[in-house]
Parts: sequence; structure tokens; C-alpha cells
Amino acid sequence: MNPFADSDFPALPYPGSRPPFSYVHNAGSGSPLRADAGSLSGWRVGDQDLDSWLTTRDSKPLAERVPVLSYGSNPCPSKLTWLRETLGLVEPVVVLRARCADLAAVWAAGLRVVDDQRPVVLAAYPGAVEEHAVLMLTPAQVAVLDVGEGRGERYHLARVSSGRVTLVDDGGVLDRVPTYVGASAIRRPLLVDGHLVRCADVPQAVAVGLVGEPAAGDGLDIEVLTGAPDPAEYPRSLFVYGTLQPGASHWHLLAPHAAGSARQARLAGTMYDTGFGYPALCPGVGPGVPGWLVPLRAGADLAATDAYEGANYARVRVVLSDGTVAWTYVWTAPVDGMAALAASWPPIG
Repeated sequence: MNPFADSDFPALPYPGSRPPFSYVHNAGSGSPLRADAGSLSGWRVGDQDLDSWLTTRDSKPLAERVPVLSYGSNPCPSKLTWLRETLGLVEPVVVLRARCADLAAVWAAGLRVVDDQRPVVLAAYPGAVEEHAVLMLTPAQVAVLDVGEGRGERYHLARVSSGRVTLVDDGGVLDRVPTYVGASAIRRPLLVDGHLVRCADVPQAVAVGLVGEPAAGDGLDIEVLTGAPDPAEYPRSLFVYGTLQPGASHWHLLAPHAAGSARQARLAGTMYDTGFGYPALCPGVGPGVPGWLVPLRAGADLAATDAYEGANYARVRVVLSDGTVAWTYVWTAPVDGMAALAASWPPIG
């Protein structure tokens, strides 16, 4: 797929249009993305790893970005350019397709002051399946969206536990993903004859004329966030397969940050014997790597394990075989001459 221009996906009528694929947006245009578990970031722009593509543009890699579920106008390329020109949004924005189950974008009770169009809000909606987007944003980009969304007044930024959010391209399931939810009365869902009105069912031209009343709530299970979200908090789990496993030689570095018991898990890829008493993991190809998924407590600081892993490893987000999104350490140096390992390393128990 070729790069596209903003004009291919206009912002009006609200909430605008967006590409039917994942993409990265920068300076008035976008480039399609494809999932590739064998790349460092898990994504590619053409033949280039997305993290490499971002780095050459002086922008942060995915590991230093916050996932934000977006169900309104923000996934529209033309809206992203408006944010750049009006509110000072900088750096590329990564937009990933997401399938939302038991959640829906519904029309809000009030109209927008700027253009008298009816905005959307997120609500619990059992049985609904809709495609929206997860924006991978730097903390500075989140701050810009906070202004655009009127965080603390019109909308709250909150972790949402309701429903199920799955990335379409790589199958990753996002747990408690942050999103903007209605805060003020005019940003509550609109009830018409006692029912929510999905944006997928009624276009903006009809929605502006709807008559009803604000719902008492949106039905969502949320945790409102205070301050700037920390990329390290998403996700709150670490997949370990070598000396950091429970019972292994360096488990003591990770144990203070664990929240509950680890469970067995598997990641597609190949593990190699470095010859130094620890393995090298290359995700994406091979028979699969067994290991343990360790839940992390809130505010867990992985600086000690980052330092222990050293320069030949990078901590990145990966999608495990069951769809769980987790942190893990992947090998970034060559594996030439290393023998592949078929089992966990070192043997535990």
C-alpha cells in the first residue's frame, strides 16, 4: 500500500473518515503499517521497522508511547493535522486498528460549541462489535489531546476495564486501555426514547437533530487517571523466559515488582544459547518460547532488570500466543553461530 494524503480522508462531517488499515501519520500524510512479530517494534512501514522509522525522524519508539483508545475524530488524518496546526501536536502519530467488543461510540447529549455538531462518547453496549483505533502517543502528544478533549471538564482520561479491545492486525488484547470518557453532563450519552444511539447507526446530519435526555452514566467500569500517563504502566506484565524466571538465578531482581503469582505462557519465536549462561530471544519465527508471565504492581520500576539485561537486549511490547500484550526482553545483537534451544532456559524445578 502506498502513502496517502489527508485529503483522502476528510474531517467533515464529524467524526470524519479514516483509513481501513493501521498507519503512521506525519506532516499531512500517512503511511500504512503491517504487523510483523519478527521486527523489534512488531510493526513495519514498508520494509522498515517502525521503531527505526520513528528514530530517523527524532521521534520516540513504541515502548515510550502510551496506548489510547480513540473512537471519535482523532484517528482521522485530517484531524491529526488540525491538532498539529492548531494545538501544536508534534512528531509522528501511530494509529492501530482496534476491534471493540461490548463497547460502542454513541452520540452525546450536547452539541460542540465550535461547530454545533454532535460529538461522540464511549459507552458500554453489550453485544456490540465496532472497529475503532488505538493511538500510540508520546506523553507530549497526550498532553495536546488533553487540551483538545478538555480533559477534566468535558472528558476524563481513564483506564477502561469494560469490554474487550483487540488490535486487528496482530491480535493483541489491551488490558485496561486508557481512553477519553465523558465527564460533563453534555458529554453523557444521549438517550432517545430511553435508548443509546450508536454513531454507526445514525449519521451526523441526523444526529444533530435528535431530541432526548442525558443518560445517568455510560455504564463503563473506569479508573480516572490523574497527571500524565506513564508508558511503562502499559502493560502491567512482563514475560520472562531465562534467568529472570521464578526460581532462576536473577528472579530476586524482579520479585519485588511482582503483583501476585506468575503463570506459564508462550511467545512465538526462537531462543538461542548465547554460551554465557543466559539465552537470546528472537520473537516472531520458530517453534515458540515457553516462559512465565509475571503481573507487575502499579508503579513497578524495571530499571534494575533493564540494567541487568544490558545493551544486547531491548524491552519491548509483544503479543503472547494467547493474545496477551506484555513486556519482554528481546535480543538485538546477531545470533550467528548460536544454537537454537528447544526448552526453557535454565531448567526450572
